[in-house]
Amino acid sequence: MNIHHLELFFYVARYGGISEAVRNIPYGIQQPAVSAQVIQLEEHLGVTLFHRRPFALTPAGEELYQFSKPFFSNLDAAADKLRGGAGRSIRIGASEVVQRDHLPEVVLNVRQKYPKLKLYLREGYRPQLEAWLQQQELDLAITVIEGKPPSGIHTEELIQLHLALIVPKPSPIQSGADLWERDKIDEPLIALPAAEAVCRHFQQALAKRGLDWFTSLEVSSLGLVETYVANGFGIGLGLHIPKTQQSARLRFVPLTEFPPVLVGAMWTGKRTPLMSCFIDECHRRARYLRA
Repeated sequence: MNIHHLELFFYVARYGGISEAVRNIPYGIQQPAVSAQVIQLEEHLGVTLFHRRPFALTPAGEELYQFSKPFFSNLDAAADKLRGGAGRSIRIGASEVVQRDHLPEVVLNVRQKYPKLKLYLREGYRPQLEAWLQQQELDLAITVIEGKPPSGIHTEELIQLHLALIVPKPSPIQSGADLWERDKIDEPLIALPAAEAVCRHFQQALAKRGLDWFTSLEVSSLGLVETYVANGFGIGLGLHIPKTQQSARLRFVPLTEFPPVLVGAMWTGKRTPLMSCFIDECHRRARYLRA
């Protein structure tokens, strides 16, 4: 018997259907793949394991589920025991701004409950982070949430943030209206790649106002946006994060007239106690920023 097929069947039986199983399997896999591999298991055994609509295990399916349940249900507990206790390592992905300005306090609070915590950080933005989650290279990601996530990825909103223009301290620009009222915006725009959610969100809002202002200098991080603005290369596009220490050379101009951007947590599979602790502390940090 193919053990991977048996594992997929265990999740289907446990959660009452293929679509529910896909949302709870602790790694990225698409619904058609699960369906096809469970069918292969049924063909190998020569029996029907469950009825599809409405979902119900057959006697053979119930017997196989009870056989597989003790093993697959106790995998996490076995791993924790081998580690010497509750899982204390976690791999988190986020932008460099989140890692620099917000995660340190979150980690310090989590370490009060998990003193032997081992933390692995990876820098990236939403498309990369989603791919790493699906490839099981990350346990948790903090990033912009936009639209429906890929199959198997769970999300939880943390905070809503406004887009912001980043200008040199002496700049006369005090609001977005100082630019939107012009016939043409001549200043170069410094921003993340066009595919990133922050840039896409901004361009959609401009298009609704009939405005054109495209990126002149594309950089890989929000930190680099600030660096190039500070050195006089143009106006930057970023996020206005309250209570964040800013460079003495820069000003952030919140675009409150544009819809806010949602920032949240992403993960796959079952949420562990350690992941829940991190998400709870992220909520606490978000409440502090909103206060």
